[in-house]
Amino acid sequence: MAQMGRPRTFDRDQAVEQAMHLFWQHGYDATSLAQLKAGLGGGISAPSFYAAFGSKEALFDECVQRYLATFAQVTECLWDGSLPPRQAIETALRQSARMQCEEGHPKGCMVALGVMSAPSPESARVVDALTHSRTRTRAGILACVERGISTGQLPGNVHAPAMATVFDSFLQGISILARDNTSHEVIDAAITQILLTWDITASSAPPAIAMANRD
Repeated sequence: MAQMGRPRTFDRDQAVEQAMHLFWQHGYDATSLAQLKAGLGGGISAPSFYAAFGSKEALFDECVQRYLATFAQVTECLWDGSLPPRQAIETALRQSARMQCEEGHPKGCMVALGVMSAPSPESARVVDALTHSRTRTRAGILACVERGISTGQLPGNVHAPAMATVFDSFLQGISILARDNTSHEVIDAAITQILLTWDITASSAPPAIAMANRD
């Protein structure tokens, strides 16, 4: 009698990582169950998939949480009060650009691209965590601008939400540039240019404040 082979081991942690890359690359709606079954652990059956993850939506939620706990941490510096506000924004932009352009995972940002991840009304809820993350990042940028105003690094007449939107829209746009294979060097140079928005605005501060900022 032929001896049965040992059942293939299933590395669930690795499967979540593989699924995250699929969702990151294609979005929630465009990633089919067939793609997931074929791409996880070298291929798994439908019963094994549902036993391990429950549903496609539950797996997506788990992948989002993994992304937020790892790759998305590049913008956490926005909430670091020990950093000068301009430096916090610059660090977030440069770290995010570097992450989005590096090899080893899909280009772009899963959080930013999540706005296109589930376009159908019945799937809209699955991207709530990504929407919340974008909102939190936007709030972090705004907090930096407001801190710049309150500490005199920016003039008091600066429209904080408008300036924050300049940096936030640039940050979101990095995802499209990375997907289009714009080089990291070009994006990094563009960050230097966008930061001139802060520098030029800061230079219009009253002389007494500008002098205090140099001390």
